Parts: sequence; C-alpha cells; structure tokens
Amino acid sequence: MQLNFSTVSEPTLAGPKWKGLFDTFWPGYRTWFLSKNAVNQPDLKTSQDALKKYMPKMWPTYEHLCILSNADSVIARFLTGFQPPAYISACAQAVIKADEFQLVRNYDYHPDLLEGTILLSKWNDNRVMGTSDCLIGIVDGMNDAGLCVSLTFGGRKEVGYGFGIPFILRYVLEFCTNTAEAVKELKRIPSHMSYNVTVVDKTGASKTIMLAPDKAPLVTNDAFATNHQGEIDWPENAQFNQTKKRYNFIKNYLKSKNISANELAKAFLYSPLYNTKFEEGFGTLYTSVYQPANLIMKVLWPTIKIERSFDNFAEEHILIHYNSSGQPVIPVNILETVAVEGDGYHWQDAVVDSLVKGMAGRKTKQKQQELRDRLMPGGEIAWEVIVDYWNEPVEN
Repeated sequence: MQLNFSTVSEPTLAGPKWKGLFDTFWPGYRTWFLSKNAVNQPDLKTSQDALKKYMPKMWPTYEHLCILSNADSVIARFLTGFQPPAYISACAQAVIKADEFQLVRNYDYHPDLLEGTILLSKWNDNRVMGTSDCLIGIVDGMNDAGLCVSLTFGGRKEVGYGFGIPFILRYVLEFCTNTAEAVKELKRIPSHMSYNVTVVDKTGASKTIMLAPDKAPLVTNDAFATNHQGEIDWPENAQFNQTKKRYNFIKNYLKSKNISANELAKAFLYSPLYNTKFEEGFGTLYTSVYQPANLIMKVLWPTIKIERSFDNFAEEHILIHYNSSGQPVIPVNILETVAVEGDGYHWQDAVVDSLVKGMAGRKTKQKQQELRDRLMPGGEIAWEVIVDYWNEPVEN
C-alpha cells in the first residue's frame, strides 16, 4: 500500500493551484456526493440559504470558488458544505500544556478516501494551513493567529440538519483568532453528524466541544477526545475502534508527571493510539502536531516527519509506502527523518520514567523498578502492558 501526500502553498485567494486540486479530486467527490448514502440532500437554494444564514462571511469565497470551478448545480451544492452524505472516521486528539502548548492528533480513516493535501491558503482574514478535506474543508489545522482545531468522530449514528464538520472548521480558522471566538462559532453553526472538536490558541486556552445534530453543543474543559461523547451510544462502533481504551490511555498519560510535548507526540505513533486496520477504515494515515506559539505544523509517521510554518512552507509531493504490517517505510523522496538517538538516555526512557512517577510514585524504589521493568522490557516500551494497566477508567 502507498499513500500520496502533497504540500501546496497558495497564500492568496484561491487560484490555479486550488483549481488543480479541484480537477484532481472532484470526480471522486462527485461519486460520493451523489451516492446512496446521500439521504435528505437539500436543493441548491436551500443549501445556499443555509450557508448565508450560518456562515455569511464565507459567501464571497463560496462565489469565487464556484466561478473558479465552473460550478454546475451539483458542484455549487457540494461547495456549500450543507448536509453532505454521512462519513465516519475515528481519530484521537490531545492538547498538552507542558514545555510548550501543543495539539496532537491521529487521523484514522480509510486510505482510499484520503485527499492527502496539506494546504496553505489565505482566502479571508487569516492565513490557514492544515489538512484539506472536501476541497474546501479542514480536518485539522491552524491559522496565523495561533488558533488550532482538530476533530474526532463522536460515535453516534444520527444524521440531521447541518454542515459537514470540515466546512465548519474551515470557517472557524478563516475568521476566529482565539478559543473563545471559536467556541462561539462552533456552538452556533449546526453539524450534521456528531463530532468532538478540540481547540487551543497561542495562550494555551483550550476546550473540547461535543457537537451533535440532535443535541445542544456541550463545551467541556477536556484537553482530549476519542470517538464517543460521554456514554457509549453506538457499542459496535466503540468496540471496533476501541474508543474507551484509547480515551483511558490518553487520560492517564496526560496525568503522568513531566510529560513533554515531544513525548506526547511520539506516544501517538504507537499502539493503542496508532492503528493499522487500513482495509477496514481504521488505520492511522498520519499524525499531525500543531504548536500555536511557534506557528509550526508537523506531520509525522513512525519513521518520518515533515515540518511547515507560515513563513517556510515548501511544496513537496510525498509518496509513503507501507509494509505488510501497515507500518510506513522510508518514502521514495527521502525527507527529514525522526532523529534516532544513540546509546544512553533517550525518549523512551523519559516516557517510562514519567509513567512510573505517575503510576507508582509513592511506592518503594523496588516497586518502581519492578513497574519500570514491566513497562520497558529489553529497552523497548511495552505499550500493551500500559494499555492493560489503564484499561479501566480512573477516578477523577
């Protein structure tokens, strides 16, 4: 298996580069948009009226994109983002406020449905860079005010009145500058499915907002999310994507002592957060990292990383090959690779030391060492041991 990723810089009003992306991806999106999964799709006027009502500042951009794409009625309806067909991803995300503020997320989805575009644009008030979806949407991203957003599926079957969540996140990044403004917009704009959106700005202010088509938005202080909203609403989906196990893992990991932002990012590259059920739609296609204070975005795979900023955004085509076990291998065009530490103390030691402090800090040194040996036999972290240890919810 191989996946294609492209970094595309067009920091102006959408132009020939966006049109090139449209020409490439529209045939696939058209098939999906007109598929049998498209229930209760409204007509063009209803869709445009909804866009004007809920995302009015996006209307000039919408008109421009329609002209640029020579839109017929189907394209014009698609570009409103209003009530698209249902789609289900998995994903996990977390904000850490340690040595630096950082939002980390895994995007778990079917590889055949990946757009694979990391786009830098400036359509309105803010420059925006992030992972493109539906040509106009964003599944995770950051603007030049330092506002970062990311989504996970909320684990519920309901589909109702509202917009596709990537379109909503694009609107937030286009016009908001901080977490408070983002929360206000996320509460106001209806989502057609259930999603958890985690937001953080350059001051470190963060919220997770649980959106649903049949419930009022719930704003929480949670710094992370997986694929449920409180109680499990869809047991089969929850069992498949192990949302509770991943939720408990992140919750306990963030409670561990002295975890650094870099260590959290690396933890997302391992089980249970990193997933390899690609053919079943539950493989980690990439890990994204946003550092709002530095205005830096990183995209990670287990052995590979790329880094972009608003002022240093190189364009590149990246072809990543996966082996039979679903692990990425060095791509055709060699990129900057994650540094491999030499002998001595390295990041796995740091992670395990912090976990031992959080899990057995009050026990004797002998007990601490016994736990450390369990967590890191042979010099490598035994993530399955950590998962078993944290399989049950912890007390608040």
